[in-house]
Amino acid sequence: MKKESIEKLLSDEVNHLDKLHQIVKKTIDDEELIIHNLTHPPIENLTQGQLISDKVAMFGGSWKFIISFFVLLTIWIVFNVLALGVYKFDPYPFILMNLILSCIAALQAPIIMMSQNRQEEKDRERSENDYLINLKAEMQIRSLNKKIDLLLEEQIKTLFETQQKQFELLNEINLKLENKKTI
Repeated sequence: MKKESIEKLLSDEVNHLDKLHQIVKKTIDDEELIIHNLTHPPIENLTQGQLISDKVAMFGGSWKFIISFFVLLTIWIVFNVLALGVYKFDPYPFILMNLILSCIAALQAPIIMMSQNRQEEKDRERSENDYLINLKAEMQIRSLNKKIDLLLEEQIKTLFETQQKQFELLNEINLKLENKKTI
């Protein structure tokens, strides 16, 4: 009887370990897709227009552009104010310069907006990756909670079984004591 109870306890322990292994395996399988998406993001295929808009936005929104544009406008104004007769191609109200500035602004604004839209898409992808990371962390926490619940359940079960065996042993001892008293 004692040998059977020891074997039963050992088989229960093996079953308990199997349950823990299954939980770990399921967690690893669930996380595999998330890890794959994070380590292998899709390759970005840019069209020629997207590449150009990114470069224009990068240059148009830099100090290099602002300073070089300011220098060019200063040279334009100084030349047209100081030049003599035929060499003045855009006299004082600088109508040609205003036309060129308007054209540059009209073309540069939508190009920069295209680049900003692409940047927003990249930001959306980053937020999706953040979500996946948070999801992975949540899955790990749930897995840990399952493991803890399983451990507690098994411990309580083992304690009840041990307590039951102790009661049985106490009853046996009590019966033996009563039998000795009657003899």
